[in-house]
Amino acid sequence: MKKLLYLLITICLVTSCNKSNFLKESPSGTFVESNFYGQGGASEAQAAVDAIYNGLYSIYDRSMLLLNDLPTDDEKNGIGMGNQFLQDLEYLKYSSQNSIIQGMWADNYSAIGRANNAIKNIGVMSIDTALKSRLIGEASFLRALFYFNLVRYYGDVPLILSLKTVQDAYIPRVPKEQVYAQIIKDLQFAEDNLPISYNNKNIGRATSGAAIILLGKVYLTRHDFQKSADELAKVVENEGKYGYSLFNDFGDNWKLATENGKEMVFSVQYSSPPGHTNIKMRAAAARYSVSGGNVPGIIGAFESDIPTMDLYSNYIDQDTRKNVTFKLEYLSPKNGKIYKSSIPLFGKFWQEGLASTPDCSINTPVFRYADALLMYAEALNEIDKTSKATDILNRIRERAFHDTQHNYFGLTQSEFRDKVYFERRLEFAFEGMRWFDLVRTNRLLDIMKAHGTLEAQMAGTSIKSSITTNAKEYQSLYPIPQVEIDLNKLLTQNPGY
Repeated sequence: MKKLLYLLITICLVTSCNKSNFLKESPSGTFVESNFYGQGGASEAQAAVDAIYNGLYSIYDRSMLLLNDLPTDDEKNGIGMGNQFLQDLEYLKYSSQNSIIQGMWADNYSAIGRANNAIKNIGVMSIDTALKSRLIGEASFLRALFYFNLVRYYGDVPLILSLKTVQDAYIPRVPKEQVYAQIIKDLQFAEDNLPISYNNKNIGRATSGAAIILLGKVYLTRHDFQKSADELAKVVENEGKYGYSLFNDFGDNWKLATENGKEMVFSVQYSSPPGHTNIKMRAAAARYSVSGGNVPGIIGAFESDIPTMDLYSNYIDQDTRKNVTFKLEYLSPKNGKIYKSSIPLFGKFWQEGLASTPDCSINTPVFRYADALLMYAEALNEIDKTSKATDILNRIRERAFHDTQHNYFGLTQSEFRDKVYFERRLEFAFEGMRWFDLVRTNRLLDIMKAHGTLEAQMAGTSIKSSITTNAKEYQSLYPIPQVEIDLNKLLTQNPGY
C-alpha cells in the first residue's frame, strides 16, 4: 500500500468541546471521550492515534515552510502574493496578530490535545499489552514533536499534559527547560516501545529510529553535543539494524515509487484525491515566469513560494541537488512542449505529468536520514572529533556530486562548522529547516541583515533593505499570538513584541 491514510475521526475532546459536559445526554451515535474509549478495543485505540497523525497535515502542509523558510535568506514571496501576513514574514515585520504564527500555535496544541487523550485513555484500555505500548509510544513521539515545534518557535510555553475542564488549559507559560524535560521523557519512552519498522500497511508510523533521531536533534538544539552524538550514534553506527541509508539519487526522496524508502525516517504521508493532497506543488508551480502566464494543461499554479537568487547561486552545476531543488523547465501535458521559467523555482515537490497541481501526493519529509548524518557530524565536531565528523559529512558530498573530488579534507573545527552549516542549507532547502538552523546556531540576526542588503542590491531598490533594518535579536522567537493572550490572561508576551 503506497500510503498510510490517516483516519480523521470526529472525537469531541475536552480541549475543544468540554462545554458539552453541561448536556447530560450522550447519544449512542455520537463519539465523546467517555464513550469512545469506554466502548472500544484495539480498533478504537488505533483510530485515536491515527487522529493524532492527522494533526500533522495542518502543521506541515505549508505553514512550516512559511515560518521556517520565508523569514530567511532561502525564500521570498512570488509575484502576486497579496497576503499581507506573508509579506510581513518576508520583510521581518510580523506581529502577534499574524495568522500564520497564530495557526502554528493552535495546530500544535490541537494535536497535543489528541495525544494527551490517547495516552491517558489507551493506558487503561483492555487491549494487547504490546499493542498498547506501541500506540502510547506513537502518541508520545508525536506529542514530543509538537512540543518541540512550540518551544523552538515561542520559547516558554504552557505545558499541558491532561485536561479535565477547559479552564485547565488557561495556565501560565513554564520555563522551556521543563518543556524540554517532558520532550526527552516522551522520546525515551517512544524509543523503548516503538518497533524498528512496520509492514507496508503501516508505513509512515513513528519508529524507534525516528524517536532516536528526534531526540538527537533535541540535544543538538540544546547544545548538549555529547548526548546528541551518543544518541545519534545508536542509529548511524548501526545502519543495518535500522535499515537507513542515503539514496544514490537525491531526487528519489520525492518520487512516489521510492519516497518511503531507506532514507525516510519520518514523513507526512499524502495521497491522491479524495485523500489529503500536498499543496506545496501548487505553491511552487510556475504561473508568472513562463511565456503566456501558465504551462498549458497544468492548472492551479500559484508561484507564491519562490527561492532567493542567493540560495540558487550557492549550488554549482556539478551538484546533483541543484536540478532537484530547483526547476526551470516544465513539460506541458497538453501539447508535449517544454516551457522555460525566467527564474528558478522550487522543484522538490513536483509530480511530473500531473495536470492539477493541488492533487500532488508526494510526501513531506519531517526527518530524512541525511539529517541524522549531518547532525551526527556536527555533534562530533563540537566534541573535538572533527576527523570522524568530516568522514560523515563527506557521505553527503559524495551523494551530491557522485564523486570524491568535491570532498572536504583537513578541516579545522571552525572550518568544519561553516561547512556543515553550508551543507545543511543546500541539502534541506524548501524543507522547512532554515529558520530553526539559523536560530539554533545563533546566526539569524547576522544572516538576515546581510540578506536584506543583498536583496536590495539584486532588486535595485531600497525596499528590500527594510529587511536589514527590521531584523532584530528578539526575532529568534516568534510572538505569542495575541488571540491566545486575550483568551488566557496568564500568558505573557515575548520581549520585543
